[in-house]
Amino acid sequence: MSTSTAEAAVSYAALILADAEVAITPEKLQTLLKAAGIEDVEPIWTTLFAKALKDKNVKEILTTVITSGPAKGPGDDAADKDKENGGNKGDADEQGTEIKGDESGDGEESDEDLGNLFDL
Repeated sequence: MSTSTAEAAVSYAALILADAEVAITPEKLQTLLKAAGIEDVEPIWTTLFAKALKDKNVKEILTTVITSGPAKGPGDDAADKDKENGGNKGDADEQGTEIKGDESGDGEESDEDLGNLFDL
């Protein structure tokens, strides 16, 4: 069994135990995995998960992660303001003129576009 498959199997077993409000121990994880017909998970995985989740409220961890949503990055505030202003950012510059893309049509940058990038 691959590492990611073993991790997923033990993760699901841990979630089942947490949902049933049963203590997460290596033995209980192994028992649940065997009951599911998954017998080739290395015992190290059940031990690692049991130690990592010891004395943790798994349900609380999951609901906290789910309700908090993704963290905002540095450019997200500008994107939010753009949405508030009709979402036209990139369509026109500040004077209201349309911004044109690459008109050469070949999709490659010319040497002039690279400036002094390779001048030493």
